Amino acid sequence: MIRSLVLAAAAVALSGCALLSSPDPVQLYRFGESGGTTASAVTVATPVQVRLRNVEFPAASRGDRILGTTGQEAAYIAGARWVSPAQQLMSQSIESAFGDQARTVRLIGQRELTPATRVLDIDVRTFEARYDYAGAVPVVTISARARLLRFPERTVVAEEVISVSESAGENRVSAIAQAFDLASREFNTRLVTWTEANAG
Repeated sequence: MIRSLVLAAAAVALSGCALLSSPDPVQLYRFGESGGTTASAVTVATPVQVRLRNVEFPAASRGDRILGTTGQEAAYIAGARWVSPAQQLMSQSIESAFGDQARTVRLIGQRELTPATRVLDIDVRTFEARYDYAGAVPVVTISARARLLRFPERTVVAEEVISVSESAGENRVSAIAQAFDLASREFNTRLVTWTEANAG
C-alpha cells in the first residue's frame, strides 16, 4: 500500500514537471514591410489595373520556419520563425511595394473585386539562407519567375526571372532576418519596375 502511494506521488510529481516545463524561446521576425505611407503612389489618371494572383512558394519555405541550406542539405534555423507564413508575408510585401512605388500600375489585391486587364503571376523558386559550409556567413537568396498575363485572354505579355542575393554579414539569426528583409525589398523594387515596363 505504502509502495503504491509512493509511486502515485512520484507520477504526479513527474507529470507536474512536464506541465510546468516551457519550450525553448523562439524569436519572431518579419520581412518586406514598407516604410512608406499607405496611400497609393500611382500618379497617372488611368493606371493599368493588374491583379495579383496567389504567390506560389516551394513547400519547404512557405511556412513560418526560416530555411537554411548547405550544399544538398537543408534545415530550419533554430530559435527563429516568421510572424506569419513566408508566403503570406511575401504577398503582403509585394502589395505594399506597389502601393508605395508604382506610378503607372495599380495592383489589385486578393480581396478586391476591381476588374483588371492584366494578371501578375509570381512563382517563387528559392527563398532561403545559403551557407557555403557549416558556420559560414549565409547569403539570403530569393528567386522567382514573374509572368504578366493579358486578361481575360490569359496570354503571356512578358516573363522574367528575378533573382536577388543579400549577405547576412554574420552568422546570427537577427542578421539573417535582416538580410531577408533587404533582399525582399530589392526583389519587390525590381518587380515593380519590371511590371510597369511591361504592363502598358
